[in-house]
Amino acid sequence: MEQKKNTPANPHAGKLPIELGDAEGQGIYANLALITHSAAEIVIDFARMLPGLRKAKVYSRILLTPYHAKALHMALGENLKKYEELHGTIKTPSPEDDAKSIGF
Repeated sequence: MEQKKNTPANPHAGKLPIELGDAEGQGIYANLALITHSAAEIVIDFARMLPGLRKAKVYSRILLTPYHAKALHMALGENLKKYEELHGTIKTPSPEDDAKSIGF
């Protein structure tokens, strides 16, 4: 992929500095997302469902305004497109397979 002539090498240059703590930098694995909403906010619970366990455990809850949820939706779409351009199409289960599995 060709980089624009005047684009800095660091895509975050000139933007808001971000601090990432040690614990947050480790990340949290989630294989299940539960999404609910009210008129004022979107709530996403990131959970983990493991084989042999009867229930999932929520490890992180993110609250977003509808505006920010829409911006996240667009950013995820752009990043998934770029990912697939580099690594190929992401295979997703068929509706029949999806009914038998857990996940997003």
